[in-house]
Amino acid sequence: MVTGIFSAFSPPDIQTGSETLIQTALSRLIKNKTVPVIAHRMRTVAGADKIVVLKNGVVAEQGSPDELYRRGGIYKHMVDLQSDSGKWKIK
Repeated sequence: MVTGIFSAFSPPDIQTGSETLIQTALSRLIKNKTVPVIAHRMRTVAGADKIVVLKNGVVAEQGSPDELYRRGGIYKHMVDLQSDSGKWKIK
């Protein structure tokens, strides 16, 4: 059986604590299974064995999260943007 997950959660939808509980439950559910995941939050795929990054419908990068981050491409850019946005302050 192949299960698909679409990660469409956003801050207005759920609180951070609830998101962590959902992520933990999903991680247990999909352990040792092949699961296609479509995600806009990099933490959703941080524990994946393999990530395929698409750009304009074409595979642009693929590999483990660590490999993709070290390569410095699209995946790294997305991780860094999300990490930096957590530090933003409203003045």
